[in-house]
Amino acid sequence: MERKKELVVGGVNLKWDLNSGEVLFEGGDVVFFWISAMKTFFDTIREISGEEATNLVLETTGYRQGIIVGQGFQEMKLIDTSNVVEWISSTYSPAGWGKVEIVKIDNDKKAFTLHIQDDWEFKMNQLGTGQTDGIFVPSHYAGVFTGLFGQSYWYKIIRLQNHENPYSVIEYFPSEVDIKQNIHEQSRRKEAEQIKKLERLVDDKTQMLQKLVKELSSPIIPVLEGIIVVPLIGKYDEGRAEDLISHTLTKLPYYKANHLLLDLTGLNDDISQHTAELIDKLSTAAKLLGTDVILVGISAELATMISQSLTNLKKFECLQSLQHGIYYALGKSGRRIV
Repeated sequence: MERKKELVVGGVNLKWDLNSGEVLFEGGDVVFFWISAMKTFFDTIREISGEEATNLVLETTGYRQGIIVGQGFQEMKLIDTSNVVEWISSTYSPAGWGKVEIVKIDNDKKAFTLHIQDDWEFKMNQLGTGQTDGIFVPSHYAGVFTGLFGQSYWYKIIRLQNHENPYSVIEYFPSEVDIKQNIHEQSRRKEAEQIKKLERLVDDKTQMLQKLVKELSSPIIPVLEGIIVVPLIGKYDEGRAEDLISHTLTKLPYYKANHLLLDLTGLNDDISQHTAELIDKLSTAAKLLGTDVILVGISAELATMISQSLTNLKKFECLQSLQHGIYYALGKSGRRIV
């Protein structure tokens, strides 16, 4: 069996040495993969990283590999616009990259138009869902031109090969776009997406917490038929006061309340003028709904404050404890506990 073999195909030198296990393409080590094996590799990246990140990885890798190829052949064969047309076709076809041709050169703009047909990425995509969008190969040639001519090139896909188009048409042109910019933009997009998700999560949790606080800070406790208790707890700013009034007035008809007992125990003997106005406003509205208001939990200190400075609360029936308030409400209703 022949152990060594050397061929020249399309101007490209290929060597095999079974003794060393080497395969050389124009003097450089290469390795062969079935296209189906490459598909497994690409699918694994997509499965782990997601669609958007995978596309960026393929585009970046293709571009950077292309730079290596372009720089390497520039040193070996001194490629310029006079011989690049023949070089690109004779180099990539023997390597299994399909048929590639430079069909147009704009010397003023230093731009190229390529026709790419049946490249390995297209064949690989056909093995799956029939996807025809090339990413690696188009960006690879942008890297090749960048490496060959020493300035950054980028690309624009005019059309892709599919059942209607026999080949892809892609334009390549000098550009200030850098692949690092695409990576940074991708990172910023991912960061922005994570921030938005976090903001939505915080908003949701905040709304849940606010709802819970409202329910806990303005509890309505039905104790007996027609009698409900609302404990006032802590400080009441404008927003919390409005919530208390709205929540309480909504529930009065639901419980068919004849008596509303406002328990002031949780105010810690500290009723501001604002809180006193809140009590007065709530009581006035409750009376319009047919509910009598009784203040309970009146300590000696609170009694002194009401008599000296909060005179607008003197019009209410004030009792020392919740128990006294319940007995009082029952008595006004003609009922008693037996």
